[in-house]
Amino acid sequence: MSDLGRATYPDLEELLADERPVVLLLPLGALEPHGPHAPLATDTLISVEVSERAARRLDGDPAVRALVLPALAYGVTRYGADFPGAVSIREETLRALVVDLCASLAGQGFGRIVLVNSHFEPEHVRTLREAASELGPGVRLFDPTRRHVAERLTKEFRAGAAHAGRYETSLVLALDPGLVRRERMEGLESRMIDMPAAIAAGRTDFLAMGMDRAYCGAPAEATAGEGEHTFETLAGLVVELVREAAAC
Repeated sequence: MSDLGRATYPDLEELLADERPVVLLLPLGALEPHGPHAPLATDTLISVEVSERAARRLDGDPAVRALVLPALAYGVTRYGADFPGAVSIREETLRALVVDLCASLAGQGFGRIVLVNSHFEPEHVRTLREAASELGPGVRLFDPTRRHVAERLTKEFRAGAAHAGRYETSLVLALDPGLVRRERMEGLESRMIDMPAAIAAGRTDFLAMGMDRAYCGAPAEATAGEGEHTFETLAGLVVELVREAAAC
């Protein structure tokens, strides 16, 4: 069993009676435009897949048990507001949701939690960092924007041009190629826009950044093979955090 949402309460009683520490994975994402070719739920889909792969890797592990919580599929999402499909919540709403969920789980004995995030709007990431810090050492945030994580990811990701580009589109292709509109993807030109630099310069929406089709990077170069490799890297990084949380 790796999906907590499919468990029954007696299943959870058995988990709590197990001598091995239990670590829960909470996938976090957003609903926002990802170019004309990739699904609005791209970030959430990636977080769920990474979490599930990490849990499968730990299946039968003698030192820890990992289960995946139902995803929190909405986040702070303002930069794509000029396009249909950008559904945002406030920072205080996100913080309250994460803190309340984790506190509720901790009150039942599930105090070790890894927040698995794939939505990188700065206000969203900052809110998650604050929430994780407030919740204490039993809660860890998987944050690919941290340098020590980003340096293990793809060149496009490190360049800051990873919104619906080669990096994310490859991940979706690896997950389910039917979710990508290939006829649109293949006609998209490369737009190597450094989003962090643009944001630092005060451009806080896609249009101001030059993303008039809600993407940057090189989606036409995406492959399922690259996505599969990246998923394995991400899952390995999450497994490392699970082991850290289990040791708390």
